[in-house]
Amino acid sequence: MRLVIARCSVDYAGRLTAHLPLAPRLILVKADNSVSIHADDRAYKPLNWMSPPCSLKVSEAGNAESEAAAVWTVENRTGEKLIITMAEILHDSSHELGVDPGLIKDGVEAHLQELLADRMETLGEGWSLIRREYPTAIGPVDILGRDAEGATIAVEIKRRGEIDGVEQLTRYLELLNRDPLLAPVRGVFAAQEIKPQARTLATDRGIRCVTLDYDALRGIEDDKLRLF
Repeated sequence: MRLVIARCSVDYAGRLTAHLPLAPRLILVKADNSVSIHADDRAYKPLNWMSPPCSLKVSEAGNAESEAAAVWTVENRTGEKLIITMAEILHDSSHELGVDPGLIKDGVEAHLQELLADRMETLGEGWSLIRREYPTAIGPVDILGRDAEGATIAVEIKRRGEIDGVEQLTRYLELLNRDPLLAPVRGVFAAQEIKPQARTLATDRGIRCVTLDYDALRGIEDDKLRLF
């Protein structure tokens, strides 16, 4: 991961336009070339970002009259661009983080995964399980299954569904759809509570949202053990 602190301005050009005026900011560049720009507030949420897959091109300012030290152009496969104009670089360092072991889910998320894997019909009649914690190069998919027509379904489970979870599932889907044995793969974002922004983003990306009732699922589990 590369960490850059710089006085910079940022322009986004795509489905809409946005501009961040000149100010000191933190820029994170990850190994997948994704870029996010942060201020010294707002917790983890960036001011602007470009998700992978994308490319990063750095050009040195060639005009002596320009105050820019360099211009970074980040572009995704749809042609959207994030243009970062550096006036002054205050810090620049790189760190090798290695392979992340992944998020250890809390008890509720782990139990939701177990319940859904056991009762795939909760998500759709005729659905079946392929595998829990299906391994990929960027981490395990919570549940990989098939719908009634035999199409592959990737399910991401959260206790509280937010935009980060949708982004995570999007990355899994992009990777899984490169496998001809699985493609086409559709996504299901399942959580006890799904934030409106996350639901909007998921719908825009063709991902189905499912709100889970944990108590009802546990009741389904109990009913399975009864004879009458």
